[in-house]
Amino acid sequence: MLSEAIELQKNAVKSLIQQVKVKKEITFRAPTGSGKTYMMADFMNQMLAEHDDVVFLVSTLSKGGLAEQNYDKFLSYMQGGIFNNLNPYLINTNVSEEERLFIPTNYNVYLLPRDLFKKGGKLMQGAMDNFLSTLTYSMYFGGLDKKIILIKDECHIATNNLDAISNNLFDRIINFSATPNLKRGQNPDVEITDNDAVETKLIKHVELGDEKDTVEDAINKFEYIKDEYRNLLGVNPCLIIQISNKDKADYEINNVIMPILSKNEHQDLKWMLIVDKDSLCDTNDVFKTKKLPVNKWKDYAKSDTSAIDIIIFKMVISEGWDIPRACMLYQVRDTKSAQLDEQVMGRVRRNPRLLDYEYLSDEAKQLATTAWVWGIVPTERKRIFNVKLYEDAKDIQNEFKISTTKLKPLTRKSDFNLDTYINTTDEVNKYDSIFALYRKLDKQDIGVKTLCKDYTTSYSNWFKFNSRLDSIVKEYNKFACNYDNSMELNRDDFGELVYQTLPSLSSYVDNGNYINISDWVWKRSDGKDKFSFDSDAEREWGTILKDLSSIDTAKNLRVIKKINVGKFNPKAGMVDLFGNIEPDKIDSAQKYIWGKNYLNGSLIKFVYYLDGEKYSYPDFILKDSFDRIHLFEVKSVNMSKSRPVGFDPSEYNRKIAELKKAYQVASKLTGHIFYLPVLQDDEWIITQLINGDEKTLSKQQFIDFIKEK
Repeated sequence: MLSEAIELQKNAVKSLIQQVKVKKEITFRAPTGSGKTYMMADFMNQMLAEHDDVVFLVSTLSKGGLAEQNYDKFLSYMQGGIFNNLNPYLINTNVSEEERLFIPTNYNVYLLPRDLFKKGGKLMQGAMDNFLSTLTYSMYFGGLDKKIILIKDECHIATNNLDAISNNLFDRIINFSATPNLKRGQNPDVEITDNDAVETKLIKHVELGDEKDTVEDAINKFEYIKDEYRNLLGVNPCLIIQISNKDKADYEINNVIMPILSKNEHQDLKWMLIVDKDSLCDTNDVFKTKKLPVNKWKDYAKSDTSAIDIIIFKMVISEGWDIPRACMLYQVRDTKSAQLDEQVMGRVRRNPRLLDYEYLSDEAKQLATTAWVWGIVPTERKRIFNVKLYEDAKDIQNEFKISTTKLKPLTRKSDFNLDTYINTTDEVNKYDSIFALYRKLDKQDIGVKTLCKDYTTSYSNWFKFNSRLDSIVKEYNKFACNYDNSMELNRDDFGELVYQTLPSLSSYVDNGNYINISDWVWKRSDGKDKFSFDSDAEREWGTILKDLSSIDTAKNLRVIKKINVGKFNPKAGMVDLFGNIEPDKIDSAQKYIWGKNYLNGSLIKFVYYLDGEKYSYPDFILKDSFDRIHLFEVKSVNMSKSRPVGFDPSEYNRKIAELKKAYQVASKLTGHIFYLPVLQDDEWIITQLINGDEKTLSKQQFIDFIKEK
């Protein structure tokens, strides 16, 4: 699992804990597949460590077995030593008709299935009120004097009966959902955006199928990628087809889907129809011979070892159904509900190799983080704009030949031998079991994990390595942070330098902060000149770079290098008396060599080390008229609404300091000029790193520098 993904989750939990201190009701929003249940458990575990008078009631509001699913996860986290403070209990009504429902009070996390708080149910006949009262009443009145925090999982679903009872007994109410109900005031206080989750590889990005594609087109596409999925990822993939709930369902099954699956070329595909009645579920697999309830059909279909290729379903599995092996979704029905669409689409956006993603090949990584969807447009897609380089993309890309950096493994340190170090180090970690050692290793940076992987030729070696893990990590951190020794340029297998450039196609999310630009390297697919930027600071710096396009150097050259794109149209310019094109009149055929380093598809990144190996993607890249490459990582210390989840000013400043150290060495290795422009109030404080030297510039000093060689 990438360190960026772990950091994103940790920051979300940190922000949630901060919100609990100041608000009565909080909404936490994270897309399906981003680890919402894990973060919920982490939050509860941290709260329980600090407050021994807190109890959690987790109401799982969706239909089906989500309560049991969450209970099993919480129990595994506790028993596995991941979150030791959790002590979960699954509330149920498995008692005889004459018995009174009893809920024990010696647990700290209670799971409440939705069906239990129906009107007239046993739980609502006094048992819940008695339970809550016993927990919250003071010891003077025979209570336990506890504070109850109610967590509403899948909070977008209404639970009027639960809301009506003893809401005054809840100290805090926390709403969790991938699709919170804004009409009921569930505006996110803490949010992991889809874009954040995609960038950190927690969930897949979505490739939309053509509107004209049929079910057969989707099945053919699935047949095409099936073997690649198995060979590269070791996962048996599946295509999910969503049908209508009512009268249309039979027609869609019998006249749209089954005729295609009956064709000779698809006879090898195993399919399963999952609906809300046991007797109506169907399959062409041997599972058909078993008379089992719907939830067993669902469990069989979602299993990693399941042979089912195609799952046909109604809305019965829209929530609380984890199936990481699903990679395609074709929607036959029209829900007319963006909320339901997002829930359904969440089934195919989980990364099936999230935990070991960093070890995959580039081709496998691309496959593991791609979902194909027909019939649904993701909410975030409505704000995404596609961009591409101008017509002569190769010419533009040739102008941007960027050397990038990586960190050497510890075994490349000149005075270090891992085997000798392990055999001469007496410092041994204390551990409870081999599982505790494994969990500790799993939390380490990819560099440390790779060291272990390369060293482990036997169980004995693995044990020796991990029993000295703390000592090895200290040595690795010390080496990695010394960039003069640890940093190097990226090279191929033959030792040749690898150069990166801008992708010919990319995209960005519309976050506001607009600039109209018509003369840089990018153009929008819709032909408009209005570009959005991630923050106010980024927009302001983009404006500064745009203005450089109109400034001349002392040698009568434009500060930013220009390039011809496309063919000149004489009608668009002016010709002088001698038949020559006037230079100032051909701007429509020329573009300035600068642009945004859009994340989608970009390989222009530079390594740094901050509690693990991380990468910085400079925000802008520019080539001046002297053929120098300038790279800009824009920062701001001003408070704004665009701050990421769990923003910590001290950590932010620590990151800036570490980037300076890394860029300083990168500037020596690559020959590029790096900048960290930081906006403070209305002033720019610009750190320039050139050939290993660091300078602090004002805005005007930066402009003066870039004008002269």
